[in-house]
Amino acid sequence: MQFKFVSEDFIRAFELGLPPVNHAEIEAATTRILQAVGEDPARDGLLKTPNRVARMYDELLSGYRTDPAKLINGAVFDVDYNDMVIVRDIEFSSLCEHHMLPFIGRVHVAYIPSKRVVGLSKIPRIVDMFAKRLQVQERMTRQIADFINEVLEPMGVAVVAEGIHMCSMMRGVKKADASMTTSAMLGTFKEDSTTRAEFMAHLGRSSVHL
Repeated sequence: MQFKFVSEDFIRAFELGLPPVNHAEIEAATTRILQAVGEDPARDGLLKTPNRVARMYDELLSGYRTDPAKLINGAVFDVDYNDMVIVRDIEFSSLCEHHMLPFIGRVHVAYIPSKRVVGLSKIPRIVDMFAKRLQVQERMTRQIADFINEVLEPMGVAVVAEGIHMCSMMRGVKKADASMTTSAMLGTFKEDSTTRAEFMAHLGRSSVHL
């Protein structure tokens, strides 16, 4: 499987392997933005803002530079199990590529193994890999599903994402209560309405709280 992670087609398909964030250019650009909006970049509260912004983008856009081989870290196992696996209520935060404002929410993932399962902690890490970049929710949802499908080759994958978007809350239409739901269904989940309905029924149940 490791050969997949280093192939040019795989890296290109999942928009990985981007160069490091250029801190100097971001700091200079942030200083110019502060000046352009009439602020004084030299005042106490803003003096270190350009550096903070550069370091922030390192973190918020880290998904482009995630190494998928290190992320999976060999945690794919042959298991005699072919029923539904669901990991739900995975929190995510991302940046809208249109206004570079945050959108946040939860992702629910299901797959039906054909021969392999992945370690539980890897599903949230996969979500983060595609959330921590400039995104639209529709593409993020599909990329998560496609990546799991590529790595595990299961009988089916389902991903549902629910998000609230600051770009429609803070500006524009200013609708604070509006939320967005997107889904990607592959394999059995797309072809079989009963399987799809079972997954959606699980999402309608209360979460487990210990």
